[in-house]
Amino acid sequence: MSRVCELTGKKAMVGNNVSHALNRTKRKFNVNLVKKRFYLPEEDKWITLKVSTRALKNINKKGIETVIKEARANGFLKK
Repeated sequence: MSRVCELTGKKAMVGNNVSHALNRTKRKFNVNLVKKRFYLPEEDKWITLKVSTRALKNINKKGIETVIKEARANGFLKK
C-alpha cells in the first residue's frame, strides 16, 4: 500500500538535502502515518484506517463520524 492518508489524502512531498557546500540531492518528506482501528456506532462495526497524525487530531476534535463524512464528500474514502 502507498503512504497516503485515507482521510485527508496527504502524501509524501519531494525536496532537497542541502549540504554545507550547497550540493543538492533529492529526498522525500514522508507523512507521519498510523494504522488505527475506529468504531463506528452508527454502522455498528470496526474499521481500520491508515491515517496521518493530523487526521487523528481532527478526529479527536470533531469526531469520527463527521471526519468520515467529509472524507467521503472529498472523494478520499469509499463507502
